[in-house]
Amino acid sequence: MTTQRGSVLERVRGLVREVAKFGAVGGLGVLVNLGVFNLIRHTTDLQVVRASVIATVVAIATNYLGFRYFAYRDRAQSGRTREMALFAGFSAIGLVIENGVLYTATYGFGWDGPLASNVFKFIGIGTATVFRFWSYRTWVFKALPPVAAPAAATESAPEPGPGPLRRPERRPEPLPRPEPANN
Repeated sequence: MTTQRGSVLERVRGLVREVAKFGAVGGLGVLVNLGVFNLIRHTTDLQVVRASVIATVVAIATNYLGFRYFAYRDRAQSGRTREMALFAGFSAIGLVIENGVLYTATYGFGWDGPLASNVFKFIGIGTATVFRFWSYRTWVFKALPPVAAPAAATESAPEPGPGPLRRPERRPEPLPRPEPANN
């Protein structure tokens, strides 16, 4: 029972570490996203959702670097092209979720002021983050298979003989001896 409890506890601890690393990278991404969004909004005449899409794309690029080289650096790294394509695809879905919330608030309800834009941008980021966490850990940065723990040493040595996975040892039959020649 303690082995199973230890296993569950280790999995929970691993998930907490993963969420913390994801949150650190994501927190930086939120700062980049909101910073670029507000910079564009206050220095250009771009519409709210267009400014948000540009900010989201900049944050996605920043986040990829953080996820690959910090949060998920211990995950499988084969197939970088596949990984980047999946990351871009799932990030695009997150972009639609994030900016869909902002679009609905802005054009559906007319909430277009600076405070409302930032509030709904933030709500959109939060909603998309749940989707991104699930999709990145499930599809993009796959966990490596667990390494088998070495067998614990037992006090008594196992009995010799074939085990369940070993084949019995076959000894070669002796070669027949040549008979002496009769002259």
